[in-house]
Formats: sequence, structure tokens, C-alpha cells
Amino acid sequence: MTSISNSLAAASVTIGFLHTLLGPDHYLPFVAMARAGNWSQTKTIVITVLCGIGHVLSSVVIGFVGIGLGVGLDRMEGIESARSNLAGWALIAFGLAYLIWGIRAAVRNQPHSHLHAHSDGIVHIHEHDHEGLHLHAHESPVQPPSLTPWILFTIFLFGPCEALIPMLMVPAAAGSMWDVVVVTLLFGVTTIATMTVIVLVLLRGAQVVRIQAMQRYNHAAAGAVLFMCGLAIRFGL
Repeated sequence: MTSISNSLAAASVTIGFLHTLLGPDHYLPFVAMARAGNWSQTKTIVITVLCGIGHVLSSVVIGFVGIGLGVGLDRMEGIESARSNLAGWALIAFGLAYLIWGIRAAVRNQPHSHLHAHSDGIVHIHEHDHEGLHLHAHESPVQPPSLTPWILFTIFLFGPCEALIPMLMVPAAAGSMWDVVVVTLLFGVTTIATMTVIVLVLLRGAQVVRIQAMQRYNHAAAGAVLFMCGLAIRFGL
């Protein structure tokens, strides 16, 4: 590789790592949803990786189309800015809806005790809630809507990698498609790997700080996190 290619490769890895680390919207939604939905580690990794692929790949496709059509950097950045606004509003709407749903679920799922006397004379007390038409205490707790992972994937598909477009344009302008491919692969792999590692580290930390009394507010907290991430994307907070 030439010195220019080596510089581009190093920049791809560095920028891929930093833009992910400094963008909480790349990992906090997965941490919040994994904890609220009691996702397994495997499910969390799969969803994070798929959303990361969609996040990077959408910008790659737009970048390659722009390169093929000879679209200038200013116009490409304008397209990415519009996509960012769309993704931000979508995350705001989804987060707000999920927050409301989570508050409602928490209120309905407030536990209280019931005394049960059986015909054989055995008397026992168990906690009971109003979620799911008076489910027995041994049944599964309230679960989030099953479409949640797909909604997250769709939002991340529209969410652009603004840092990737300028990096694609540099080798493209020099006529080196090999460098374009290298930049794309290094940036994408670094971004997705960083997302996954941060999600797993934060989840491990969240498991240590687990307050039983607050468990029923997990869905509401997840909605609040999604909502705030949407605000951060849309308004640069």
C-alpha cells in the first residue's frame, strides 16, 4: 500500500472508532432495549450488528451512487443531513411512544400481595399485578412489542454515517476504487465492532447495578433513552 493508502486506512479505523464512541445513539438504544426486553447476550449482539450493518451500508450505497453520478461533496453532505433529521425524528417518535407505553405498563404492573387458601388447607401469599389480565405471579412478566428490533433496524438504516462520505470521496477523487473499498471495510468493521463492545460492556455494568424495585420501570427508562438519543441526533444536544 502507498503512504496515502496507509494514511487512509489509519484514518478509517480512527474515525470509525471515535465517531461511534462519541455518538451515544450508536449504543445506548441497544443497552436500554436489551435490559428492558431481557434480551440474551446473543440476541443483543445480533441486533446490534445488524443495525450497525444497516447504518453503515446505507451510507455506503449512497456514497457509491454519488461517486458514480459525479455528485459533489456538498450535495452528498446535504443528503446525509436530511437522512439524519429523518432518523432523529423517527427515534424521537418511537422513544416517546415507547416511554408512554412503558409508564402505562409500570403503573398497571405495580405488584401487591394476595392471600390464597387452597382446599387442602395450605395458605400462601404471592405478589400479583394487573398486567395481562391478572397473570399468575409465576408467569412471564410484561414484554416489549416484538417489532422493536425491526423498528430500531429501520431507524438505523436511515441514520447516516456522516463521517464516512468525505472519506469515500477522497480516494474516489484520486481514481483509486481499491482505496474506496478498503476505507469502506475498515470504517464499517471498526464502527460495528465498537458498537458491539460498548453495548456489552455497558450491559455488564448495568447488571451489577440492578435495583429490583425499579425493574418495572425498565421499559419507561428505555423509552426515555431512545427519546433523548433522538433529540441529540436532531438538535445536536
